[in-house]
Amino acid sequence: MKSKKGFWLVLLLIIAAVFTLSACNSEKADSSKDDKEGASDVNKTGMPIVEESLDLNFFANKPAQNEDNDWNDILVWNHYRDMTNVNVKWDLISPDALEEKRNLALGGGDLPDAFFLSQIPNTDLLRYGQQEVFVPLNDLIADYAPNLSKLMEENPSIKKAITFPDGNIYSMPALIEEDFLSLRLSARPWVNEAWLKELNMDIPETTGEFYEYLKAVKELDPAGNGKTIPYGGTAIQELIQWLSGSFGVMNRGPSNSANIDVDPNDESKVRFYATSDEYKQMLEYIHKLYDEKLIDQSIFSIEWGQFLANASDNLYGSMIFYDPIELFGEDIGGQYNSMAALEGPDGQQSYNKISSPVWETANLVLTKENPNPEATVRWMDHFYSDEGAKLYYMGVEGETFEETDGEIKYMDHILNPEGDMTFEQSLAKQLTWLGSINGIIKADYFQGGESAPQSMAAAEKIEPYATKEIWPRFTFTEEENKVLQAAGQDIAKYAEEMRDKFITGDEDLSQWDEYVKTIESMNFDEVMKVYQQAYDRYRE
Repeated sequence: MKSKKGFWLVLLLIIAAVFTLSACNSEKADSSKDDKEGASDVNKTGMPIVEESLDLNFFANKPAQNEDNDWNDILVWNHYRDMTNVNVKWDLISPDALEEKRNLALGGGDLPDAFFLSQIPNTDLLRYGQQEVFVPLNDLIADYAPNLSKLMEENPSIKKAITFPDGNIYSMPALIEEDFLSLRLSARPWVNEAWLKELNMDIPETTGEFYEYLKAVKELDPAGNGKTIPYGGTAIQELIQWLSGSFGVMNRGPSNSANIDVDPNDESKVRFYATSDEYKQMLEYIHKLYDEKLIDQSIFSIEWGQFLANASDNLYGSMIFYDPIELFGEDIGGQYNSMAALEGPDGQQSYNKISSPVWETANLVLTKENPNPEATVRWMDHFYSDEGAKLYYMGVEGETFEETDGEIKYMDHILNPEGDMTFEQSLAKQLTWLGSINGIIKADYFQGGESAPQSMAAAEKIEPYATKEIWPRFTFTEEENKVLQAAGQDIAKYAEEMRDKFITGDEDLSQWDEYVKTIESMNFDEVMKVYQQAYDRYRE
């Protein structure tokens, strides 16, 4: 994570903020929360949230899929404004300018009342939280966020993911329903079943069978003229993460993306698995696939458009991607069937490529400028409920969706828009969820590719092999962050560069011991101490 320019407050503002916080805590102790200034107008339950209209200014990341809409005048937010009496004025920022504009706002510019979907890194949450630029939310969530509180009680990892070492919560998260495995899998493995039948082979269940299938596809060359690509994807990382469970690494998922998992010999300890024998064995296997041209030789540089073109031309024997039918149509996509976890050479067989239910820490962050934190927390908390998830992802009944016999679906004017308009374009005229996760996303109220029949069937096949415990991203102290931003980043960068060189053969695996020694010389012990401390806090 990149560090940002420091933000300072003049002494009088600090004293005022501390005095205000002290007064609020005193009033909480006296059980007179609703008598506080700013809270007296807040209804703790039901709608509207406030009796008199409340204006709030939100700084918001506007995903590219929302390019042609205006959140200040769109069905979903207009409807929610009328429900709540909270009128959000959206300052919409394009993804390309997000980091710069966010830094300007935090570095002395005009602070909004809240940041929404603004991808504020944990380092900044802690820094500006401790500077009292961001509002601590612990008591506010306890008093005004019953839906999020219930989710945290049911799944303690949510609270662990958003609580910092100083004990404070500075943001409300974006969540994935824990049982919505299809979405938590993101891209998943597929095999060309039409080619399997032609080869008289079954769906691979072991790493050995997968190799034999790829080799047979290369020899068969069903695409002709040597154009067939036995395995292709948009990045080598997808293949590595899928195979991790076949070799016993990344055993707590990919959320802590610095090659950290739990030591299989002592679950009270963390391990840097990128120097383990199991990881080396996995790289040897992947190098063999690449060296024999069973992996697309352009996988380290392929552009998204080229991958889609190759898939549309039916060049791939297998891939790790999203729903093939949704993306490539029935003729091409219908040829693919899903794979689960492959059994590795030592009998390991788990599926570790699963995201944490805590998709993003900083869904909503309140600043010291917020005139009514209580109402703002209630505004956000609605989206952790069934009704709130339905509103955000499906819209308004009778206008964007219909519900018949318990089945909910978009209305025909959205599913089949007139003229040249696509489904996504018609959806973006009414809703804003494309390209984002807000509140909690639930399978019942989400009709993207991950809830398509082929994707759900793939998830069902994978579920028996899914790793039971997936870590969220850990949180760190300011001093720990300094270590990770220096030696931690250097180690991660070097490990990734060498990983790719070992796979391509640019660096021979006979140099493995030198690679390990180099990492151990890069302030490695201090970095591991930081991760161990974070893990100890997580376990506590």
